[in-house]
Amino acid sequence: MGWDAPAVVRVEPAELGQLDVRIKSIGTVTPLNTVMVQSRVSGVLDKVVFEEGARVEQGDLLAEIDPSSYRAQLDQAEGQLQQDIAKLENARADLALYEQLWEQDSIARQKLSAQRALVQELLGTVRADQARVDDARLQLSWTRITAPLSGRLGLRKVDQGNLVTGSEAEGLVSITQTQPIAVNFTVPEVDVPALREARRGEAALKVEVLDRTEQRVLATGELTTLDNQIDTSTGTLRVRAQFANDDEALFPNQFVNVHLRLKTLDAVVTIPSDAVQFGTERSYVYVVQDDKAYVRNVVLGAATDGRVAVTEGLAPGELVVLEGLDRLRDGKEVNIPDGDAGSSVNAERRSPPPAN
Repeated sequence: MGWDAPAVVRVEPAELGQLDVRIKSIGTVTPLNTVMVQSRVSGVLDKVVFEEGARVEQGDLLAEIDPSSYRAQLDQAEGQLQQDIAKLENARADLALYEQLWEQDSIARQKLSAQRALVQELLGTVRADQARVDDARLQLSWTRITAPLSGRLGLRKVDQGNLVTGSEAEGLVSITQTQPIAVNFTVPEVDVPALREARRGEAALKVEVLDRTEQRVLATGELTTLDNQIDTSTGTLRVRAQFANDDEALFPNQFVNVHLRLKTLDAVVTIPSDAVQFGTERSYVYVVQDDKAYVRNVVLGAATDGRVAVTEGLAPGELVVLEGLDRLRDGKEVNIPDGDAGSSVNAERRSPPPAN
């Protein structure tokens, strides 16, 4: 008994299969666009036609400002334009008459020149009038406040009947674009070279967003952007992924767990990461053979989700020790409890060959 007694261990066979190489991070759901809807003209808020929290499409009517004064300004500008157009037409008719009289040598050249100048002056006046008409029409159109983009509305900040101005910073309501939506997260500096190499491939890198418990996938999207420099204060690179978010499972400013898949390794031997021991110059595992544990040096590859690839040192099906490592030494006898992951395999190795 004591130290010389067989050590009770838990084992698991090395598996041959695929391994997804992933980077895990914590991210923040970030809208691609957020705008504060503001009035561009001053006046009494005549109508508010939106519902708080509702989804709107670009161009949908949200509110109306009393347009009476702006219609009056437009009518005044159009009236002035018509007057000046009439003056211009009359001046052009006089100019045509003066040119005929000039050809007949019946009018002084100075009078002809003055009439030509008057026509040019009135042309400028008409153009200025037209600009005032266009501006008045534009001001009138701004009394109808429409959604500048598609998204979801926030809470109303101004009630119907209030006087609003174009200089108010608070605005009427905010609109946040939720479809599509982005998730910003960081990648450690040590993983940046692998990330950049993976991006050189033709296929877009897949990104999964999970809830706080990492038990449920909320959305699947694609990596879209890498920042142009590493943050020296944190040693990380900021990156962004985009998601369609058709079901609006992702909510702006929500904290989420992010899994970024760089690549998938095929036909690779993998073992649980807990089975690996690290020495000063080597990595090793304990392999169980004939009821004994032996030290086996291994060369490790990529690791993810609690499993690590072994590129050298292990064959598929070999049993590696997961628990009971503290009592092991090279050649130590072990005991594998019934029901363990590798007990059936070990039992087959201990069973005597069948009689002929």
